[in-house]
Amino acid sequence: MGKLTSPYRWGMVIDLDRCTGCGACVVACQAENNVALCDKQQIGEGRGMHWLRIERFWVGTYPDVRVRFLPVLCQHCHDAPCEPVCPVYASYHNPDGLNGQVYNRCVGTRYCGNNCPYAVRVFNFYQHEWPPPLADQLSPDITVRSRGVMEKCSFCIQRIRRAKEEATGEGRLVRDGEVQPACAQTCPAEALVFGNLADPHSRVARLARSPRRFQLLEQLGTHPSVYYLKGGGREHV
Repeated sequence: MGKLTSPYRWGMVIDLDRCTGCGACVVACQAENNVALCDKQQIGEGRGMHWLRIERFWVGTYPDVRVRFLPVLCQHCHDAPCEPVCPVYASYHNPDGLNGQVYNRCVGTRYCGNNCPYAVRVFNFYQHEWPPPLADQLSPDITVRSRGVMEKCSFCIQRIRRAKEEATGEGRLVRDGEVQPACAQTCPAEALVFGNLADPHSRVARLARSPRRFQLLEQLGTHPSVYYLKGGGREHV
């Protein structure tokens, strides 16, 4: 893993014991990041635009069986397979350890999406429109993407930048819990915890050291910044 030149390494911990699969995080992400609305036909063709999805699976054997939910978003890998394959460097790694996407540089080859083992990048197939009054809800902090580009979760980079600018103006670092992406802020069960993994005393860093932690497809060596806590207990941190 390359060295970072920043005191921040943003990451997330998702407690699967807390997740109820309500989908509030999916809706919050869509509203915050100007993610386009797709109709039934487009979704049926596999051309939905959600940056975050909830996977459902079953554990146990009948009759002792229960459903589990697994929120899946960009894992913001330190060794991201999506980055080196982009011919125009639209996919890049920023100093805070995030996998960024430059929309006005993307030419839509979709190589990054093909190379992502988590299937969390989406291609914008359509020129979406927001008829009134839906256009009034668009966030002014993030661009509205055009047809033909790849999109993905950014950990709500606009919120991170705002918090960093305010902290810099006050001559300090961003405090633990001061910045939250829309998904973590909205989760009613507080299943999603976001913060600075570079700070060993932050809540997210302490949860990431839990014996219940695991990462998706960790055998691939992508070194994700998203940790999951398997069922079996809860840490009070």
